[in-house]
Amino acid sequence: MNQTIPSSVGRDIDCIVCGSCVVDILCSPVVLDKPAGHGKLYTVDPITLCGGGITLNSGTTLARLGLRTSVFSYVGDDEWSPVVRNLLKREGMDDSLLQNHPTHATSTTVVAIDPCGERSFFHCLGAPKELNAKAILDKLDVFRRTRVFLLGYYSLMPNLENDLPEVFAAIRQAGCWTALDAAGSGGTMQPLDRILPHTDIYVPSHNEAEHQTGQSDPKKIIDIYRQCGAPGIVGVKLGTKGVMLSGKAGEYISVDICTPPGPVLDTTGAGDSFFAGLIAGLLKGLPLEQAGRIGTAAGACCVTSRGGSTGGRDWAFTRSLAGV
Repeated sequence: MNQTIPSSVGRDIDCIVCGSCVVDILCSPVVLDKPAGHGKLYTVDPITLCGGGITLNSGTTLARLGLRTSVFSYVGDDEWSPVVRNLLKREGMDDSLLQNHPTHATSTTVVAIDPCGERSFFHCLGAPKELNAKAILDKLDVFRRTRVFLLGYYSLMPNLENDLPEVFAAIRQAGCWTALDAAGSGGTMQPLDRILPHTDIYVPSHNEAEHQTGQSDPKKIIDIYRQCGAPGIVGVKLGTKGVMLSGKAGEYISVDICTPPGPVLDTTGAGDSFFAGLIAGLLKGLPLEQAGRIGTAAGACCVTSRGGSTGGRDWAFTRSLAGV
């Protein structure tokens, strides 16, 4: 890699995870390939509740891997807000940067999961969409105590994306690495092309990357990110084919998937868990390929449990599964 990841010396936060912060209501098994119809009653397994979005999915995985993790987002001034805070406290995450928004609701999602683990979502975007540059730049003193800032999701932050070049530049100036995750369609190369020069880690899914770049070849996708000025780690998640990572121009590292340590129950949050594992590996001093293996192992653990924030394991288990 061209840059050295920030040291833990003088820093009491390993990672701030910012952005989508969701209460997920999980319902399974649900048949997704046929219309539900009107007035019908379906018998399902016990309906459960867990955290979702990048803050809860990546954040929980980071915390279980032993990293000092803080969540930066908005929740509503409603009945769901204490649910989110309790989920964070249960996992040992800091909620001092989690703020109650006075007018917008806590983000919530009903997740319908079919017998094979595929899912559909009924989502209220809610308060996190109100995150803006001022909210983050007002906390620059916190970033001076932080090693990595992970933000998600690109293409779903209408009040923030155009200001991200300035925001990420200021965070990096404070000595904190910046990491960006994407979601939805992945959006387009504008304003991503202006954000990437200030981004230390960016690894979207293949579908997101293809939508952004118009390319399907992972190496060509990575090359486009480099042409935009991406200085650090870029890559493409390739689903069952693993992930391709690059720590510098001209480098392409293929990392295979890990075999899940149990039956696949739900693929929700696997990408978020991968990102958390990758960051954890880097922060613990592993070279990029091995950190990528930690990422694929974290993703493999995630899919063995219902919900995107429930399947994470500790560092010893995850590292053993990764074989590094």
